[in-house]
Amino acid sequence: MGINSESDIEANIQIGPTDQGMVRIFVFAGKMEIPMDFEPEEAQEIAEEILAAAQAAQGIGASKSKKR
Repeated sequence: MGINSESDIEANIQIGPTDQGMVRIFVFAGKMEIPMDFEPEEAQEIAEEILAAAQAAQGIGASKSKKR
């Protein structure tokens, strides 16, 4: 499965600080739970990547709506 592959899997995500000074991204779907801990600096980089991807996706969506 790649970044452009659609899936019927539904998952939830929680993001927050831990009592150890880390940032936890917690993904859960059904009985599967995936906790991922990051240093604050790493979390900042991930946030920047998410924002960049959102901006790129908005650009793609805008160009598709102009073609209609």
